[in-house]
Amino acid sequence: MRLLISIVLSLVLLAGIGGYVYWSEQRNSGHYLSDLRSQVALELGQPSARGNLLGIQPELFAGDYQSLGRLRLKLAAYLDHARDQGMLSERTVVVLPEHIGTWLLAVGEKEEFYRAAQQRQALHWLAASNPLDFLRAFFAAQGGSRLDDALLRTKAQKMARDYQQLFGELAREYGVTLVAGSIVLPEPRVELGRLEVGRGPLYNVSLVFDQAGHPLGQPQRQIFPSGPITAAAPNSLQVLDTPAGRLGVLLGSDALHSVSHSALVSQQVELLAMPSDLDAVANDAQLGEQLQANGIRAGLKVHLRGRLWERRGQSQALAFDAGRQVHGASDSGAQLINLWL
Repeated sequence: MRLLISIVLSLVLLAGIGGYVYWSEQRNSGHYLSDLRSQVALELGQPSARGNLLGIQPELFAGDYQSLGRLRLKLAAYLDHARDQGMLSERTVVVLPEHIGTWLLAVGEKEEFYRAAQQRQALHWLAASNPLDFLRAFFAAQGGSRLDDALLRTKAQKMARDYQQLFGELAREYGVTLVAGSIVLPEPRVELGRLEVGRGPLYNVSLVFDQAGHPLGQPQRQIFPSGPITAAAPNSLQVLDTPAGRLGVLLGSDALHSVSHSALVSQQVELLAMPSDLDAVANDAQLGEQLQANGIRAGLKVHLRGRLWERRGQSQALAFDAGRQVHGASDSGAQLINLWL
């Protein structure tokens, strides 16, 4: 009798494990309608052979990340609109917002992930539907909040590949220099032209792609504390030569750190890209004063818009041009911000 009970319990356990494995591998992509429209919310200056800074404030929702193709379709629609308006050339620098790449962790997830009411609930579904990857990430996690750290590194290798594929292809197809917002990855670096990850701490990083779709330099990095999508102290500033001028990238809160601005002068930065997040709050008046004091010719600060679980925002962009600063419109929806140089 005891043997029979053991056999039955073993069969039930195996059936449960088998059912869980089958459930975790299912990825059903339902129908989804996304608004591909965008409006020109701000245009400064006159068309010039020197080129332009083009900021894109995409309006994104969790469902936009169901597949890489779906997200690409939306971003390409914005770039198509910009091209129709005569805003793209070989001297265009396109600036995307902070964390647009971080949410690539949502690509190919289960329906429960996208329907979750809160970000933390969605990440728990991520762990449940990627059990082996999550366990490996948990053993590699660092810092005080190992769970949060592990959730963000569960799909790190795939996210890095998707990030380079998506934004590299967009830069090549439209023939522009592309500041690809940012993505959170463990110990990221560029090796032999590929974005790679390691087993070290998490960083919030931005990569710039040239007109051929190749990475320019190494990622601009911020130390990233596990937990909510925020960032800590800035790394050293990297300055890149682009067809439009010498470009610096400051992520999120870095834009107000004086240590970053001291580097602007020493490295003769002409253009500044400032990717920012959904709910970012900053003193733009103080920022404008700092940019002017450090001799910045032109800069754009752009935000994510839309709603990603409970996090939502329709922040205004900021354009800085030869000492003056102008905010974009507060209307909802995706926006194009164009600054002729």
